[in-house]
Amino acid sequence: MVYFDHEKLNVYQLSLKFVAWLENILPKIDKTLSVRNQIERSSTSIPLNIAEGNGKFTVNDRCKFFDIARGSALESASCLDVLFIKKKLSEEEIDYGKSILKDIVSMLIGLIKSNSDRLHEPETEYKINKE
Repeated sequence: MVYFDHEKLNVYQLSLKFVAWLENILPKIDKTLSVRNQIERSSTSIPLNIAEGNGKFTVNDRCKFFDIARGSALESASCLDVLFIKKKLSEEEIDYGKSILKDIVSMLIGLIKSNSDRLHEPETEYKINKE
């Protein structure tokens, strides 16, 4: 049953999937490592900011929270890198977590662009003209 509009968003559902996946991973990580606490907080921040942003009435407020959620997803990806370097997670675990985060970031960028009056350049190949 859906009670709130943010629950209908695919990116919100995907962010919950990441949090659930991480709950299975966290027991492998020593509680004394600061990165453990950091990834727990950053991953939780993703769905919380999506929900809060989706509830805002102005475009700027909405995008601000979607931007924060995007930043938290990128921070979570960086934490996964640190955990890999510290040999706490396997490459397969990192790849799976990062694939979810990549989709979250892409969806959030789409939401930001569709809810924003910011100017966006179309993707083009930049070349130096030699004249």
